[in-house]
Amino acid sequence: MTTVLPGEHVPAQHVNLKLGPGLLQQTSVGGTPAVVSTRAGEVQHSANRNKWWIEGNSRRYAPAPQESVVGVVVSRSGENWRVDIGSAHMATLDGLAFEGATKRNRPNLKVGSLLYARVSLAHKDMEPELECFDAQTRKAEGFGELKGGFLVQCSLKMCRLLLDPHHFLFPLLGSRFPLESAIGMNGRVWISAKEPRQVIAIARCIEAVDPDGGGMDEAAVKKFLNTLDV
Repeated sequence: MTTVLPGEHVPAQHVNLKLGPGLLQQTSVGGTPAVVSTRAGEVQHSANRNKWWIEGNSRRYAPAPQESVVGVVVSRSGENWRVDIGSAHMATLDGLAFEGATKRNRPNLKVGSLLYARVSLAHKDMEPELECFDAQTRKAEGFGELKGGFLVQCSLKMCRLLLDPHHFLFPLLGSRFPLESAIGMNGRVWISAKEPRQVIAIARCIEAVDPDGGGMDEAAVKKFLNTLDV
């Protein structure tokens, strides 16, 4: 992995290039686009190299378009809601940004409600905007209000690990008892299970595996689970 500092150029190139947190596309003196880092960290990219981002140890979330987040409704402003997503600024959620929502038929969100949403707009000079449907299908696709369950705070890096389909933790837990989860890129994971002790076990395992915490591997987590009453 390559480590960069703010202002350094990153060799990110692809016909369908998507830049994540820590990267900014600028036009160089010669008129050609250039990608530079806005934070210190390791340069990461997807397998097909169309998605690039900077992996750092920051716990402050910097919104990026199309990223999934778990937010908390903090207030209502006219037809919109203000949502805390853990970034420097509150996000805005339009009342019509839900599947099938109309002016007469829209969700009745309360202050304190949890949401699984997607960042639709993120710009350094504007407040981020959210939507609770898939931008292509206009269907909910799992986005919307999260009812019940429990919210776990973890590092941004841990969230990225949990979003990797090859990561061991949730398949390991799912082999022991049914569970539901919504993983945000903003350091928040919503979890739900049939029994409170199972929810507690999931939360403790996330904290134990988190690189900013215990950093346990799969073998250690299996031993840890055997000590819990689940």
